[in-house]
Amino acid sequence: MKTILDLSKQELEAEIKPSFRAKQIYQWIYQQYVGSFDEMLNLPKSMRTELETRYSLSPLRVLKEEQSSDGSKKYLFALHDGLSVETVLLPMKIEEFDEDGQRVHHTRYTVCVSSQVGCKIGCAFCLTGKSGFVRNLSAGEIVAQVLFLKKLNNIDAARRVNIVYMGMGEPLDNLQNVVKAVGIFADIDGLSISPRRQTISTSGLSSQIEKLGSIDTGALLAISLHAVDDETRVKLMPINKAYNIKSIIEAVKKFPIDMRKRVLFEYLMIKDVNDSLESAKKLVKLLSGIKAKVNLIYFNPHAGSEFGRPDEKDMRAFADFLNSHALLCTIRRSKGLDISAACGQLKQRQQNELD
Repeated sequence: MKTILDLSKQELEAEIKPSFRAKQIYQWIYQQYVGSFDEMLNLPKSMRTELETRYSLSPLRVLKEEQSSDGSKKYLFALHDGLSVETVLLPMKIEEFDEDGQRVHHTRYTVCVSSQVGCKIGCAFCLTGKSGFVRNLSAGEIVAQVLFLKKLNNIDAARRVNIVYMGMGEPLDNLQNVVKAVGIFADIDGLSISPRRQTISTSGLSSQIEKLGSIDTGALLAISLHAVDDETRVKLMPINKAYNIKSIIEAVKKFPIDMRKRVLFEYLMIKDVNDSLESAKKLVKLLSGIKAKVNLIYFNPHAGSEFGRPDEKDMRAFADFLNSHALLCTIRRSKGLDISAACGQLKQRQQNELD
């Protein structure tokens, strides 16, 4: 059965008559977090029955949840066809109160969503790709991940979250549904999450970067670069044979960027592979002329991986070099190391238990 979460408000207006009911339905789903159509009390009983017959409201169910000591949570969700995907809730800034007990600010969250079951890219360091590609997620299955995490964690509908399309799968390999999800998230009668709060990460599909740029969703762009020369990148990311570094840089230079924002380059640091100062020098040269930010990421080892976690001193030296050469760089502090931190680990653990 089709999930109603697959429908934009405009599509729902075309399917539901009178069309003004679409706004009410959206508000019930995304702002009231209802669990059934029967709870939509300002709709006629006949319409609620019709909706129940035509649509599913819950395309996901929780298979497993893990919580880290740092507050991050990872969920394994079952889909309607028995497949599963992972979603992560990351508290980025914890709720604080002043000396009088007044709240200074709320907890700020980032949700890391998956866009595919499995992945075609086959990166050497990634656990998700080991099981191969199965299928794309629908827009509704992407949207449901954020909706469910907000509901499961009692995050008020009015509280905005940031969304990063950095979970399982290659978002630009599922471009149509990812773009649609960006729009559904942004709807004012829904979760009202601005595209500027949404970051689409890609392994570097140059032609798809150009397509995304032509659509101009307003979402931010992140490039999983991970190497500064084609020889190293091909070993880490075989997709580089089809989309080399030069083609990626050229596509990024054409991408429409909000004047207040930057293109994020994700750089997964792997011990003795890409963590040298020589690589840092090449990265500065490579990104010259691009309004860029580099996010250095510690490699999270997993069973069977041939790669190692870099030393903290090497991470710091790399970051210091970039910053000293006017290339904004931050180090992403690893979260969830005491749970299934690397993407795909929770799914693999669940499968091992079943086997």
